[in-house]
Amino acid sequence: MMSRIFFYCTLALYGGATVAYLTYLLRTTPLLATWANRLISAGFVAHLLSTIHLSVLTGQLPITNMHESLSFFSLTIVGAFIYFERTYKVAILGSFVTPLALLAIIASSALPDEIKHLSPILRSNWFWIHALMAFVSYAAFTITFATSAMYLIQEHFLKKKHFGALFRKLPSLDTMDDISYRCLTIGFPLLTMAIISGAIWLEQTVGSYWNWSDKKQIWSLITWFIYAALLHGRLTTGWRGRRAALLSILGFIVLLTTFIGMKHSISW
Repeated sequence: MMSRIFFYCTLALYGGATVAYLTYLLRTTPLLATWANRLISAGFVAHLLSTIHLSVLTGQLPITNMHESLSFFSLTIVGAFIYFERTYKVAILGSFVTPLALLAIIASSALPDEIKHLSPILRSNWFWIHALMAFVSYAAFTITFATSAMYLIQEHFLKKKHFGALFRKLPSLDTMDDISYRCLTIGFPLLTMAIISGAIWLEQTVGSYWNWSDKKQIWSLITWFIYAALLHGRLTTGWRGRRAALLSILGFIVLLTTFIGMKHSISW
């Protein structure tokens, strides 16, 4: 089908963009960054067309199984990256973000993509609100993770007084800290709304707002507390730099583990 053709075009373009961005880490070639950006932008368009076509075909947003969810996760990551790369003019951000998007869509391609009838449990509007808020927050936190990793690398170079080619490509510590903080202020409210709407969806489904035996809910709450602590620290005690970067990375690892490794106790 057409959506599958667009999907595999996306896979190829994301792969090419990832190779180009990783090569850009080693070679100071502005033209390479330009082509990497063109490839990832073309991949995003193909991915968007694949998602739209599948949505029209099924009459629903394709986020109802792990194959679709990983693909949509990859789409939101790339969309967030394109926005921040163009806003801050930080091409090297792609060297840290595109491999994550590529891994997500490769994992998606390895999973069954059979289209099934929508489960009655997923027909609630609250499910769609919950899922969309969650995915956009995940994309924001992915950018936070990438900029935090870049921050730690740049800080290491400064401490060691190693001012090589990679040091010159990385933006200033203040720029990376600003991007990370901006993504945090976007991602945290969305994650909060995702958890609240998810609780309402659960109440409509099983008659209870919270299920303490559901590992995904528990770890989602743990993720929320990590990012809440990070945001509180930044707003009240001025947490910046290394401490904030390390906590951002921890939060993303827990988020990713929750998203991929944990399953809801209710059956879809």
